[in-house]
Amino acid sequence: MKVIMLGAPGAGKGTQAKRLAQEFSIPHISTGDIFRANIKGGTELGKKAQGYMDAGQLVPDELVCDLVVDRIAQEDARNGYVLDGFPRTIPQAEALEAALKKKGENVDYAVNIDVPDEAIVDRMSGRRACTNCGATYHIVYNAPKIADVCDVCGNKLIIRDDDKPETVLNRLSVYHKQTQPLIDYYEERGLVVNVDGTKDMDAVFAEILEKIGK
Repeated sequence: MKVIMLGAPGAGKGTQAKRLAQEFSIPHISTGDIFRANIKGGTELGKKAQGYMDAGQLVPDELVCDLVVDRIAQEDARNGYVLDGFPRTIPQAEALEAALKKKGENVDYAVNIDVPDEAIVDRMSGRRACTNCGATYHIVYNAPKIADVCDVCGNKLIIRDDDKPETVLNRLSVYHKQTQPLIDYYEERGLVVNVDGTKDMDAVFAEILEKIGK
C-alpha cells in the first residue's frame, strides 16, 4: 500500500503516518529522515543536497524527488510505504507520478487530515517544551502536573517560536498557497481520503483505517 499524507502543520499527519506504517508493516518515510540518512552516508545525492543546504538554499524539487525515489526503491518499501512531508508542491507531485509510472506503479491513497486553521492555532499555541530535557507538553491534552514546570526535570517550560500564534498563522498561509493545491491534484485522480482531524488521535486513526479498507 502506497500512501501520501496531506494536512496542514499541526494537523497530526506525522503521528498518523507512523501509526499507519506500523499497522501495515511498511516504512514511514519523511524527507527530513531521507536527507539526514543520505548526508550522513555521504551519498552523491546527499552531497548535492548538503551543498544547497550549506548555501542556505532550498533543495530543488528534482533532487528531492530523486532522493525519495531512491528511498522507495529499497527492499523494505517493496510492499508499500507512507510518505510524510512529500510531495509538498504540484511540481513534486508530478515528478513523483512520472517516476512511479516508469516503474508501472502509482499511489494508492492521499490521506488528507482536515483541521480548521483556528483549531490548529489553538492546538499548537497550547504546546509547551522543556529546553533542558526536551520533554513536550500541551496545556489541554498533556498538561504538566505543575503549570509551566517540567514533570521530568523541574525546568521552566516555554512556548517555542514555531508554536506562537503569529508564526503558526504564517506557516498556515504558506501551506494554503503551496500545498493545498495538492489536495485538488489528487482529488482529480480520485485518490483523496478526507479524514476529520479534530477528533482524538485514536478516532482519527480508526477513520483512516475504515476509509482505506483495512
